[in-house]
Amino acid sequence: MSVWIIASLAAAFLQNLRFVLQKSLKSRLSTLGVTFSRFIFAAPFAAALVAGLVWFGGYSMPGMTPAFFLYASIGGVAQIVATALLVALFSLRNFAVGIAYSKTETIATVALSAVILGEGMGLLALLAILVTLAGVVLMSGLPRIGNLRAGLFGAPALIGISSGGLFALASIGYRGASLSLEGGGYLIRAALTLAFVTAFQTLIMALWLALREPGQMRAVLGVWRIAIWVGIAGMLGSFGWFIAFTLQHAAYVKAVGQVELVFSVLASWLFVRERITRLEMAGITLIAGGIVLLVLVPG
Repeated sequence: MSVWIIASLAAAFLQNLRFVLQKSLKSRLSTLGVTFSRFIFAAPFAAALVAGLVWFGGYSMPGMTPAFFLYASIGGVAQIVATALLVALFSLRNFAVGIAYSKTETIATVALSAVILGEGMGLLALLAILVTLAGVVLMSGLPRIGNLRAGLFGAPALIGISSGGLFALASIGYRGASLSLEGGGYLIRAALTLAFVTAFQTLIMALWLALREPGQMRAVLGVWRIAIWVGIAGMLGSFGWFIAFTLQHAAYVKAVGQVELVFSVLASWLFVRERITRLEMAGITLIAGGIVLLVLVPG
């Protein structure tokens, strides 16, 4: 099995674990506070990862170009906003469905990959994207006529789709950043991109919270026993994503990563005890089918 597939699967599992941990903080922190918990505790571990690869792994530091900083900064800001929207979504819809709404990011990633990075996709792969979209429509409750407007244009759908679009932009930014580095293997490229982005995100969010929600910084530190695991899971998951982005088309990486939907259903049932309806399960099945088709027919 290819390294990028293994990295994507591991990243999807760790990302879902992080979401579960973050949801447990939602009652104790604001939306931005929960989002900040992911970055502030991940940054030191990301820096240590780069140091370990250089000092003990024998890797040389790649050269950082202006394009690297541009792509990484765009990706970092997009991910902050996307994560905040996703955390806000948790309080509007159950956990598994909240994750599913954000999965429209695969569609957005296809479009942005073509426009920004010039990476196209075949017709069969686009068909798979439509199957995935059908699954998202089902999960919005559209088959029930009375929910037509609320399902498609209600707050959960709009927030989830916006989150997905921004996650797609972040994915393109991170792939562009890693590919813009000069020299080095895929591990050090992924690690260096991760370390820069995480430090950048921590700085931005710290400044924002200091101005808008100063009490949240102290509150985040007050829940460090849980938040530190959010940071570790987030850092390891992001490292998996960054490895995969360095090696493969971002749209395919995110398609494989949608196996996270299976993990989210299991997490909802095992830990949060949230019920998934038959309609939602049908939507998840369609999304999973689209993912499989995307992987089998890379186009």
